[in-house]
Amino acid sequence: MTRRAVVTGIGPVTPVGTGRRDFWASLVAGRAGIGPITRFDPSVLSSRIAGQVDQASPAAVHPPARRAERFSLLAHEAARLALADARLAPADVDGDRAAVVLGSAYGGLSRVETDAVALRTRGAGAVLPHLSSSGSLSAAAALVSMAFGFTGPVECPAGACATGAQAVARGLDLIRLDAADVVVAGGTDAALSPLFMASFCAARALSRRNDDPAAASRPFDRDRDGFVFSEGAVVLVLEEYEFARARGAPVLAEVLGHGEAGDAYSPVAPHPQGAGILRAMQRAVRAAGVTPAEIGYVNAHAASTPVGDVAEVHAIRTLFGGAPPPVSSTKSMTGHLLGAAGALAAAVAVLTVATGWITPTINLESPDPRCDIDGVPHRAREKKTEVAMSNAIGLGGINCALVFGR
Repeated sequence: MTRRAVVTGIGPVTPVGTGRRDFWASLVAGRAGIGPITRFDPSVLSSRIAGQVDQASPAAVHPPARRAERFSLLAHEAARLALADARLAPADVDGDRAAVVLGSAYGGLSRVETDAVALRTRGAGAVLPHLSSSGSLSAAAALVSMAFGFTGPVECPAGACATGAQAVARGLDLIRLDAADVVVAGGTDAALSPLFMASFCAARALSRRNDDPAAASRPFDRDRDGFVFSEGAVVLVLEEYEFARARGAPVLAEVLGHGEAGDAYSPVAPHPQGAGILRAMQRAVRAAGVTPAEIGYVNAHAASTPVGDVAEVHAIRTLFGGAPPPVSSTKSMTGHLLGAAGALAAAVAVLTVATGWITPTINLESPDPRCDIDGVPHRAREKKTEVAMSNAIGLGGINCALVFGR
């Protein structure tokens, strides 16, 4: 008999809110979390806006976090919130049956930037000895494992902006393979730094709507001019269904299936017809044992880029035979959380199923005719949804789709 996986807790640390209730209330209300960059002086950059979050206090976390980088601290806080939301204490599960699958696209990049300057200006002695450990992509997953005593599989997917979705997908697999009863799965990134921002500005990938930050992220809109850089972490608690039921856990939704595919097209641009995300969605639908007609909502990757939004919409319309369900992009409010984006999209799909509310795409004032979908503009919509899908698309043509059911 196939083991089933359910979502019992969600821990968001995002520009629109920390904790499931604040996060969801902001999204349903259509509140943007984008503003001027305050972390450093952005005056030399063409894009000077971002989605920023408050940093978790090192004093509140496990001792190994004393030298942890920001992306690991955010991940720890997200995991703590998710476990609390699931009403799951570490003592409630055998540590060997608890896994951590927590990835990052860029890890401790800001620390690498800082230490590179220190090396050049002050010499080798100024470089911190723990750079190699605290700055690695796997540091966040390792910290969460240590902090909560989870000694099952510890994994760190690194699929660019599809990372968080891949983590949830792997969590489903681990439960179905009987390798774990509980999986803490998600993504984290805190790469908001002058060097990294300058790189994206040079690529002309970021919105330059600096005078109106809240309106800068405009998925599906004719006047979109790039994505908005954000930071944060989102973690989901997945549990084997019978294990969750035995302990009386709050079940938000079931993870029905996932699909992954590559574009094999370009290091930076998506396939023009969204070929990779189409195959990922098709595989997710088959794995979930549903038909496209049963899917009542899609949380799109749609990051507000001129090419990417069109390609994804083309794929969605192809999957649904030209008549897709409501499709919205929460990046209009949160900006793009990079390695955490796929986990955030998954959380939104789960909560859509759990609450019966579809979050809006704000700033969708002049729909691009090439994005011919019901984008749920401006306001949330109450609609009972039995099955929902989330998409995640990463640089290099890395695509992952997830399907959740009531």
